[in-house]
Amino acid sequence: MSTIHSEIAKRILVLDGAMGTMIQEYKFTEEDFRGEQFKDHALPLKGNNDLLSITQPHAIAEIHRKYLAVGADIIETNTFSATSIAMEDYKLEHLAYQLNYQSAKLAKAAAEEYTAKTPDKPRFVAGALGPTNKTASLSPDVNKPEYRAITFDNLRKAYKEQVEGLVDGGVDMVLVETIFDTLNAKAALFAIDEVKEERNIELPIMVSGTITDASGRTLSGQTVEAFLISMSHIPLLSVGFNCALGAEQLQPYLKRLSNNTNFYTSAYPNAGLPNAFGEYDQTPEEMKALIEGYLKDGIINIIGGCCGTTPAHIKGIVEVAEKYKPRQIQLSVVSS
Repeated sequence: MSTIHSEIAKRILVLDGAMGTMIQEYKFTEEDFRGEQFKDHALPLKGNNDLLSITQPHAIAEIHRKYLAVGADIIETNTFSATSIAMEDYKLEHLAYQLNYQSAKLAKAAAEEYTAKTPDKPRFVAGALGPTNKTASLSPDVNKPEYRAITFDNLRKAYKEQVEGLVDGGVDMVLVETIFDTLNAKAALFAIDEVKEERNIELPIMVSGTITDASGRTLSGQTVEAFLISMSHIPLLSVGFNCALGAEQLQPYLKRLSNNTNFYTSAYPNAGLPNAFGEYDQTPEEMKALIEGYLKDGIINIIGGCCGTTPAHIKGIVEVAEKYKPRQIQLSVVSS
């Protein structure tokens, strides 16, 4: 039986593209987001994309299949904001476990369907853990720099509930992604470790930070090297970057990361930088050419797309990834 460890050692693995970009194409109304289950809910629910795993499961499953159909090896669950913390905005914090469980089940069913079609190319599910809408390191009030909107322990508890739902739903690994505050990510890693220990299970962990601008730092101020050191206390499957920047802008930071770690490396940049309307204009061919630069430099093991990317972008990435060998690491250092 193939595992993520056996496959990543053999070839460059391709992650899926944007979930939100694909959801926008459905033009769901407020009523669609509510479904029958939440038709009488007191607050507006439009924009709560994670909720669609319950109210529009066929659409979420269809998006997963579209990415798998073009060759994605790893698909992410629709759970970027599925913590009780983020769901407080909609007064749906009680749904956190169910959202993660249902999202994982949808993704796992799609992955198993495509693994059966292509046994030589097994597909995997990564349970997505987003950063939440609160930060443990920074104050949301410029007049009160000492204030924190959330504690480490509250983050840990929320992430633990999320991980339990994802594991029960059948994910193959977890992905702590779009990290702009490393302390939030540490709470997620602590929670993952708790679940692994309590259940006596192996659960590969992917970590993906976000370089917010040309400063080359995360929002909480860390350089590439500092971020890497902060994350390296726990055995990881991979470490990398996603979001905020396009493939061209992200490349120098990925080189620095690749040169300083013996974990596998990952990247899933945006489809360029947003235009004046917040939209992404980079074509699949343009992105494919830029991604090839990563592969020629041998700095990547997992590659995919973030904001603005579609199955067409991922198809191009799959085509170019097949031509190159993955970045080589010291296997003895890598663990689950």
